[in-house]
Amino acid sequence: MFRNEVKIEGMMCGMCESHIADELRKAFPDAKKIKASRRKNNAVFQTGEPVDPQVVQDVIEKTGYHYLGFSSVEK
Repeated sequence: MFRNEVKIEGMMCGMCESHIADELRKAFPDAKKIKASRRKNNAVFQTGEPVDPQVVQDVIEKTGYHYLGFSSVEK
C-alpha cells in the first residue's frame, strides 16, 4: 500500500473537503481512506499502486484549489 498526501491551499469548509475527496475518488477509483482536511491543508489517501503526481496536481487544479505539493510513501 502507498500512503499519498497532497498539500492543498484554499479549502474553507466541509464542502471543500468533500469536493476534493470526491474528485480524488473519481481520479483514483481504487483509492482507500480518502480524507481531506482544511485545517491541515492536505488530503491523504491510500492506493495499492503508485500514483502519477501529475494526475494528482491536475485533479487539484481542476477543482480550483491551489496545489502545493505531493508525497507518497510505500507502507
